[in-house]
Amino acid sequence: MTKKRIETTTSRTAEMNCLYRAASSLEANCHYHSDDDLAVRLLPGFFRVLLHIPLFRTFYSHVLTPKEIYEYVIARTKYIDVVFKQALAKQFGQILLFGAGFDTRALRFQTEARHTRIFELDAPITQQAKLQQYQKRNLSIPSNVVFIAIDFDKESLPDKLDVAGFHKDRRSLFVLEGLLMYLEPESVQATFQTIREYAGAGSWVVFDYIQASVLRHENTLYGEAGLAQSVLSKAGEQWRFGIEPGEIASFVAAYGFEVSDHKGAQELEATYFQDADGRLVGRVNGTHCIVTAVRR
Repeated sequence: MTKKRIETTTSRTAEMNCLYRAASSLEANCHYHSDDDLAVRLLPGFFRVLLHIPLFRTFYSHVLTPKEIYEYVIARTKYIDVVFKQALAKQFGQILLFGAGFDTRALRFQTEARHTRIFELDAPITQQAKLQQYQKRNLSIPSNVVFIAIDFDKESLPDKLDVAGFHKDRRSLFVLEGLLMYLEPESVQATFQTIREYAGAGSWVVFDYIQASVLRHENTLYGEAGLAQSVLSKAGEQWRFGIEPGEIASFVAAYGFEVSDHKGAQELEATYFQDADGRLVGRVNGTHCIVTAVRR
């Protein structure tokens, strides 16, 4: 059986998301600017130098990358930042980040998060790469942050959570950012069954997904062809799971949740890339949607 890339080396997807966030943090345009200033510090030195050159950022984010995926990552980052901060403001006891990659929210929002335990789950090699970068950049890890190394397709998530001290009886936020599409359907089901088991009353889950039509190569969505081809060319990091937009309510309901917000490309454009006169200053790749759901 061929090994996935993340079993042998750092996730390329995690690396690319870190690059997108770093580039966005340097943007002057308010619609393109996001607040992950720590992402720049996690990059190799030559990338940090290049990203500070506006012409290179434009070339990288609009020529070298799939159509409007840069805008999607910016929108997703801002969206989940808001959900994350709302959970902290409501004093959620725990936050669990699945496939955390080079996510920096545990550090960026540490002032607000000091009374919340934050758990980061990821593949061992990617997680170790992140911890090494933290050490190199003298970024101290807060005492309320717990790192859990896991292969989602092979290891028991409940066992990992129990050992790490994640409690079932607390109101929690579960974040699955840029993850579900890379999991086998059976792993998605097992992951959400575990979330249902561990989610206390009033818990939230926020996740993004690709529309199932993308897996069927229908090429009906804006920016789909280029992005799908890019993903298909990745060894061991291919898309495996999608959801029909009309079935999202039943999908989360099967695990005891109810949709509180659901945004596709048009809604994300209107929220993050529309100026004061109602004109779009950027398009969002149409293959992805973002969902927030509440434990019933």
